[in-house]
Amino acid sequence: MALSNQAVFPPNRHALYDAHGYSPAIKSGDLLFVSGQVGSREDGSPEPEFKQQVERAFDNLKAILAAAGCSFDDIIDVTTFHTDPENQFEDIMEVKGAIFDQAPYPNWTAVGVNWLAGFDFEIKVIARIPTGIA
Repeated sequence: MALSNQAVFPPNRHALYDAHGYSPAIKSGDLLFVSGQVGSREDGSPEPEFKQQVERAFDNLKAILAAAGCSFDDIIDVTTFHTDPENQFEDIMEVKGAIFDQAPYPNWTAVGVNWLAGFDFEIKVIARIPTGIA
């Protein structure tokens, strides 16, 4: 039997989804695949200050998780993209530490990149949808 995929949008979706033609997340069975989230404002523009951009990316991620009935605790896999990892590391770790403050932590892959369409940080995740919600 084939799984049906369902797009998930947060209540206050930002302009980037329509402008770039993608869904913020897809439910497939008991898994949620979340597209890369950046520190964008509702109009799609980047938050100018780096640490606030990271915080906003996590806020955008939280809204998508909540729309699917998930939370940060349901995340099993994280990939982040960084335009200047060496100089951004401290701010990222501070924000990350406030959200993932105790074990077990999700697995995490960080990738240095040279372009994120005007952003400096992006986070994408895979989460398990809690039983009874899928």
